[in-house]
Amino acid sequence: MASTKEYLDFIMGQLSNLEEITYRAMMKEYILYYRGKIVGGIYDDRLLVKPVESAIHYMSKVQYELPYDGAKEMLLVEEVDNREFLEGLFQVMYDGLPNPKKKK
Repeated sequence: MASTKEYLDFIMGQLSNLEEITYRAMMKEYILYYRGKIVGGIYDDRLLVKPVESAIHYMSKVQYELPYDGAKEMLLVEEVDNREFLEGLFQVMYDGLPNPKKKK
């Protein structure tokens, strides 16, 4: 199953107050970037983020899911209707995310 553009648009709208939120389509799914770092993605119309410690502590309910077979587990974000929660989540995660790899 693939993610829909409508769900992507909804999530991007929820995050629109943050600067430098971008995405990249990849195999009918979407990778989300915050200020140049990969935060997570949209997989089968589910928002999944990297399981960094700050995200685990920020979320009231922690649920791990696989974005696709063979992938590492990520955190399922269920509170997508709560704009303040989503913005706060991305902000607290930023420092714990790895820096982008240098292009050769």
